[in-house]
Amino acid sequence: MRVMKKGLMTILGVALLGMQLAACGNTNTNTKTEPSNNANQTDPAATETAAKPVEITWWNFPTFQALDGEVGKYEKEIIAAFNEKYPEVKVNLEMITFEGGPEKLNVAIASNTAPDVIYDAPGRIIDWGKKDLLAPLNDMVTDEVKNDISPAFWKQSSVGDQIYMYPINTAPFMMAVNKTIFEEIGALDLLPLGKEDRTWTFEEYKKALQAVKDKAPDVIPTGFFAKSQAGDQGTRAYIANLGVSRFLNEDNSAVAINTDEAAQALDWIVQATKDKLSVAGAASLAAADVNDLFLQGKLAFTLNYSAVLKAQNVSKKMVEFEDVLLPFPTLDGSEPKLEPYLGGMAVFNNGDEDKIAASKKLIDFIANDAVYGKKNLIQTGGLSVRNSITGLYNDPEYTYAEYARKFTTDAPTIADGYADIRTFWFPELQRALIGGATGKEALDSFAEKANEAIDKAKTASKS
Repeated sequence: MRVMKKGLMTILGVALLGMQLAACGNTNTNTKTEPSNNANQTDPAATETAAKPVEITWWNFPTFQALDGEVGKYEKEIIAAFNEKYPEVKVNLEMITFEGGPEKLNVAIASNTAPDVIYDAPGRIIDWGKKDLLAPLNDMVTDEVKNDISPAFWKQSSVGDQIYMYPINTAPFMMAVNKTIFEEIGALDLLPLGKEDRTWTFEEYKKALQAVKDKAPDVIPTGFFAKSQAGDQGTRAYIANLGVSRFLNEDNSAVAINTDEAAQALDWIVQATKDKLSVAGAASLAAADVNDLFLQGKLAFTLNYSAVLKAQNVSKKMVEFEDVLLPFPTLDGSEPKLEPYLGGMAVFNNGDEDKIAASKKLIDFIANDAVYGKKNLIQTGGLSVRNSITGLYNDPEYTYAEYARKFTTDAPTIADGYADIRTFWFPELQRALIGGATGKEALDSFAEKANEAIDKAKTASKS
């Protein structure tokens, strides 16, 4: 077995945005009861020592919506149901926050005390996989599951032929609009809601922003942010679609967003700020700050949204309004390219075969249990990664989110050097926003640094 490597102090990744939730203390659950009739379809993690008592630790970001307002309560319910089938596995739950969780993971990995299993996203998980910190999950992926999930999702869940993340829930990242504002100012016709695909042009978007400025002066038309890398998928997709460009090229070997069209889009964002069409002070605003303005009813459009965030934000709205999902506008009205949110589970290789096997059982239960598989998906507020599982929600916005999966493109999170790439992005946006560079200068500078990081990471992976 491979043992966790020490001394890795810098591990960066993406985290799904939302209100930061307080961490919950460790919860030990080990209820011994008769096995449930809600058995999984398969038990790929079963071994000869399946009945041997084993204890594992599960760290979880607030992936599931809080039950009765209590963070971690739903996870405890999952563990209790899991123990009905696997009473020999004791699961210690520790809830971590999006704010402090990443650094806590860094410290745990560096001190050789990483959890056994975690629910997270590709940005961190694939980076860990490349560093040989995780146990491969190939043995628990059946042909039926493999063929039911898009190759693009498997690509984001793997390093070469090794699967390091078991994909579970997804939703395309896109924009959202406060539909109520447009109803109140009599400008609902400026939104592309009458079209099944809701696609629209840059010019149509500008007209909608101007209408908000003219008819709802107390509302900021749209937002932008560049304080940190959190939520960077929103800013890169915004600029890429306005400029009909890609962030990275097709094989993720080089930056592709430093085109003239994307540069002009960034220049427009800077000018829109001056014209009061976009939020002021974007260089010092985080993604969460902008979404907070949206939830307060002070912002007409927000850039970093999804069906998952829509569900999580129901209880966080400061005023009542209808939030509606929209794809990013494109320069020419062509189909947008939407990055997917992808959530899944991974197993740290802590050098204990029994813990690895037990962790795989927990993952299989969470993803595939006949009752809890569907229940868990709904609790995340996301869509299933499996093509055969649809119609989970009776909500037109979820119907659209499922439709919008056709616009999903590959995310740059699997690129070599991604952890470094994203650290170069927001400083260049800040430089443009404060007038220190033109859009083209900022994007070219980003490309130079990011391409160097990609080449360095590729070289390191071959050595």
